Amino acid sequence: MELILLGIYSAIVWFIFIKMKWLPWNTVSQAIVVVIPIIGLTALILGLNIVAPSSADVRVLKYVVNVVPQVRGRVIEVPVEPNRPVKKGDVLFRIDPTPYQLQVQALEAQLANAVGTSKELEEQLAGAAAQVAQANAAIQQAAARVREVSARAELARMRVAQNRELVATGAGNRFDLEQAEANLKEMEGSLDGARSAEAQARAAQVQASASQRQVQQKLGAKANGEFAQVAQVRAQLESAKWDLAQTTVTAPANGYAINLQLRPGSMTAAFPVTPALTFVEEEMQVIALYHQNELHQVAPGNEAEISLKTHPGEIIKAKVDSIIWAQGQGQVPMSTVLPTTGAAPQYPNRFPVKLTVDARHRDLFLAAGASGHAAIYTEHGAMIHIIRKIILRVDAITNYLILKLH
Repeated sequence: MELILLGIYSAIVWFIFIKMKWLPWNTVSQAIVVVIPIIGLTALILGLNIVAPSSADVRVLKYVVNVVPQVRGRVIEVPVEPNRPVKKGDVLFRIDPTPYQLQVQALEAQLANAVGTSKELEEQLAGAAAQVAQANAAIQQAAARVREVSARAELARMRVAQNRELVATGAGNRFDLEQAEANLKEMEGSLDGARSAEAQARAAQVQASASQRQVQQKLGAKANGEFAQVAQVRAQLESAKWDLAQTTVTAPANGYAINLQLRPGSMTAAFPVTPALTFVEEEMQVIALYHQNELHQVAPGNEAEISLKTHPGEIIKAKVDSIIWAQGQGQVPMSTVLPTTGAAPQYPNRFPVKLTVDARHRDLFLAAGASGHAAIYTEHGAMIHIIRKIILRVDAITNYLILKLH
């Protein structure tokens, strides 16, 4: 753009001084003619760097996912092809599911056995509870019998005492006394039998309660409405089913499987240091690096344009998403060594500006690592933004040139 402006300026100077000779072409006019473009272009470029800053370091970044399986095993299928578009959820590779399927079947059998055992124990618990209730009823019945016989025995004692007084005074006969004493002994025998029956009932109640507690201990506590043993086996079964599901590894997003070396027969494991394959997501972000003093007029939402070497002659519309106000020199690593600044202050690094590509260019393929130029148009100096746009478009056209001699 500067050359175009100089060409236009040179044509005007030639027309005025040489062609039409409206002004004298002497030393003074020649000095003025030379100084004007120097000052003008300098002021123009400095102004553009403030109101429409540009960057020659634009990078297309994409998220890279190191795909690591959750389970180990032998790979039996790799249906994905390298460097071909893959949709989210498409199968990347499959691991032999046989050992995990067998584990699921074994735990299903254990679960059925645990459920059957728990039902049997529940029935035993119900029977033990019935025995406890029966023993409690027997205790109540025996206690009532003891109270009844005790009352009769007390009455028999009173009759014996009364008959003894009558015999002693000569008012009663000996037969009635002996009959009352015989009745008392009979009541005392019945009372001993009732107390023995009550003791037996209480012993049966203790035994039934112990049996009930034993069954409850076998059943254990409940978790989520199930007995602990059943809940434990069910949890192990769910974990085994999850492991089985992990034998099929799918794409985490739309993207590409890069440098795919995985083949059927390979062994893979859940070890982050050795991923099975590298997956590059389709989602991308564009970063432009600017010197720190170029950003004081830049704000989120500003219009931006990008030209990439992978798309010669094309201008990609964008907007400023945000300025990442952080870089490595703003951090001191944890260490027992004092920070070293060197013999002179370090040169300040640049700050990245995140650009959001306009919706009309969202379907345009932007390769990870593509580079180019970008310009941001702030809310100031709108009348000279056109110059920066022309410069960027000229740069986009020059991307068609392949400057090498072989």
